[in-house]
Amino acid sequence: MLPLLDTHQHLIYRDRFSYAWADGVPALAEGSYTEADYSKLAAEAGIADAIFMEAAVDEPQELDEARFVHGLAGDDDNLTRAVIAGCYPERDEGFVAYLEATADPAYVSYRRILHVVDDGVSQTDTFRANVRKIGAAGKAFDVCVLQRQLGIAYDLAAACDNTTLILDHCGVPDIAGGDFDGWRAGIDRIAGLPHVNCKVSGVVAYVGPDQDAETTVRPYVEHVIEAFGWDRVVWGSDWPVVNLGLDLPGWAAITRRIVAGEDEANQAKLFSANARRIYRLPG
Repeated sequence: MLPLLDTHQHLIYRDRFSYAWADGVPALAEGSYTEADYSKLAAEAGIADAIFMEAAVDEPQELDEARFVHGLAGDDDNLTRAVIAGCYPERDEGFVAYLEATADPAYVSYRRILHVVDDGVSQTDTFRANVRKIGAAGKAFDVCVLQRQLGIAYDLAAACDNTTLILDHCGVPDIAGGDFDGWRAGIDRIAGLPHVNCKVSGVVAYVGPDQDAETTVRPYVEHVIEAFGWDRVVWGSDWPVVNLGLDLPGWAAITRRIVAGEDEANQAKLFSANARRIYRLPG
C-alpha cells in the first residue's frame, strides 16, 4: 500500500485555543482532536506524514496556533511535518511582520477561508498584493471557496501568478445540490492556470444523507485529476471535519479505490510526491 501524505490535517486543542465555528457544528462542538488522536487513525489509513492546516482559531490566536503546531512538527515522534498558517491578506498592517514571524521552512503555506467573508475581500488590491508577497517569500497559498465562488478564485489566481496556489476540497462542489456541470465548468477554467493545483479532500462531507459516498464523489475526484493532471493534484483528509461524512480511514480507502486502476507512479504523485514538491517540504 502506497503511503499517503495528508495535506489537510486539522488539530483542535480546546485547552489552548477557541474555535467559534466548531461550536456550531454538533459533531465537533466538544472535545479536542489532537496529534495523538490523529496518529491512531492515520496508521489505519496508511498515512505516513501530514501537513497541518490552520483550524480557524478565533482572533487573534493565528500566530500562537501556528507556532504551537510548528513545535509539534519539530518532534520526530509526530506525523505532522509542516504548517499551513492562517492569515489575513486583506490587512496591510502587520502582514509583512507575520510573514517574517513564519519564515521558517516548516511554514509552507497560508490560508484565508474566503467563503466566510464578503466576496469582494479577495478582489482588493491589498489582498492580492499580500498574496503576491507570499509567493515572493517562496511560500504557497491555499484557496478555500465554495463552488459559486470559483470565478472569484480564478480572478485571484490570475492576479497572483507568481504564487503557487492550492484549491482546497476540489473547489467545494455543491454535491447535494447536484450542479455538476456548473462545478465542472468552474474547475476547467481555473485548471487552465498552470500555477494552480487542486486538493482532493473534503468532498465526502458534502454528500447527502441518502447518497452513497464513494459513488457520489467518484466523478468529482476523477474530473479534478483529469482537469489538473496528475502533476497538480494532492491528497488531504480534512480530519476531523471529514467525520461529518465518513471517518478518515474510510475516506482514504475510497480514494485508493477510485485511482486503483491508474499507474502506480501517478498514484504516488497524488498520494505524496506532488505535495512534497508543491509545498516545498523541508527535508
